[in-house]
Amino acid sequence: MIIIAVLWIFLKIFEYYLVMPLFLIPAFWLFGFFVLFLIIFIYQIIRLIVERKNLKKIRIIKTLFWGLVFYFTVNFKHGARIIEKADWHILYRKRMEIVEQVKNKELNPNVDWNDYLCELPFEFPIVSKDGNDVIIRINDRTQTTTVEFFVNRGMLSSSTCFIYTNDDENIRKYNSLIRKDSKSNWKIKENWYRIRKD
Repeated sequence: MIIIAVLWIFLKIFEYYLVMPLFLIPAFWLFGFFVLFLIIFIYQIIRLIVERKNLKKIRIIKTLFWGLVFYFTVNFKHGARIIEKADWHILYRKRMEIVEQVKNKELNPNVDWNDYLCELPFEFPIVSKDGNDVIIRINDRTQTTTVEFFVNRGMLSSSTCFIYTNDDENIRKYNSLIRKDSKSNWKIKENWYRIRKD
């Protein structure tokens, strides 16, 4: 468990400071984690066989745990959804703090080359993937706010965002996207959406 946490922190810091070239990301996952988890899983199976006459519950739990970790590494769609759900629950309060700062006009778009992008300072945990950037849209006419947190930035394909909005027009747009493709888009809770952008 500690190994996974250390690797995850290393990966997040590496992604923040150096945007990984796209060809390295699959190689990192496929060869790095795949081989590591396979070795650990095989080691646990061997230990399970060796200790079969004096088997303890912890050995079974370790073997099942590393088997599941290996499975989700190979079948990364299932693993990605679980990680996304964990990310949502773990970072919900921090994201709500950012939304409140935007509503109170403490956070605003802060880059010269884009009217919507806000680069958040590096604070652990990183609440938005690939650079800790969020998109802020404030409708002065209706006094509503929309804040987008990247889950997957998707440089060559679609991106995925957790979106907070209290703008009725955006809510209608997101509900329409949910009706069109409910497997990729859904409402998480009041004013919060998980949306895939093509």
